[in-house]
Amino acid sequence: MSDVAQVIIIGSGPAGLTAAIYAARANLAPLVFEGLQPGGQLTITTEVENFPGFPEGIQGPELMDIMRKQAERFGSKHHFEYVDRVDLSKRPFEVVVNDVVHRCHALIIATGATAKWLDLPGESQFQGRGLSTCATCDGFFFRDKEIFVVGGGDSAMEEANFLTRFASKVTLVHRRDSFRASKIMVDRVLKNPKVQVLYNHEITGYLSDNGKTITGARMRDTRNGEELDAKVDGIFLAIGHTPNTAFLEGQLQVDAGGYLLLSGPSGTNIDGVFACGDVADTRYRQAVTAAGNGCQAAMDAEKWLENQDAH
Repeated sequence: MSDVAQVIIIGSGPAGLTAAIYAARANLAPLVFEGLQPGGQLTITTEVENFPGFPEGIQGPELMDIMRKQAERFGSKHHFEYVDRVDLSKRPFEVVVNDVVHRCHALIIATGATAKWLDLPGESQFQGRGLSTCATCDGFFFRDKEIFVVGGGDSAMEEANFLTRFASKVTLVHRRDSFRASKIMVDRVLKNPKVQVLYNHEITGYLSDNGKTITGARMRDTRNGEELDAKVDGIFLAIGHTPNTAFLEGQLQVDAGGYLLLSGPSGTNIDGVFACGDVADTRYRQAVTAAGNGCQAAMDAEKWLENQDAH
């Protein structure tokens, strides 16, 4: 069993690494568990053009490396391991990693949310190469292109509408004959002249002429099983996200979708446990907002520690 850390941060995206920068600069010597995919969702994003300070854009993994080095400069310690479980019923809190127990006075959870994919062959190779789960992040790259949006909920409607700012044509692909989205969102999509709806179809495969970027999709009619190939420049999946909270085993309060419920900017229902980024954000899901959340969580943790006389 290790010594007691002032702060442990779980997660390695913009939220976790910004929290590490602020906590380290406050001389809290944070211990950061980044998991096996350090950098979070930005590691599967090629070009990031909307993060302030990079007028020419920056590669997602490079941005995360820069953030990590900045935190390490001030004294954060990073481990590329998954947290198996936590025990928030005792103080100090216990964080278990590969059967090793780490203890801390304050805990910041920045584990993010994982976009749902279709789990089709070749999916990973096309991520960021014509296949995306974030219209706000990647829509700009599809100016005057034809694209598909897959989904039937409010997020799919929002993505489809947003993408019409760039794309010449947006086809909303849905496997059923009606949407589960709210009526106002559906009406907005149906009235948009750039959006075409393809009901009762699902994507069963990704097509590529060059083996590098998506140039089409294999479709299946869910009514009769007939298949067809369609040319398309990009595919946006809007079938939801899964917040990475399973390791918490129900110790923190979550909403109906499994996202952590916050009191104030970063507080959870357990005193001394804070959360930031996409693990609690169901609205923005941007690198820059996650970074801001990370700043808030670190500052809140620092103030809480001061009040506890823990350091």
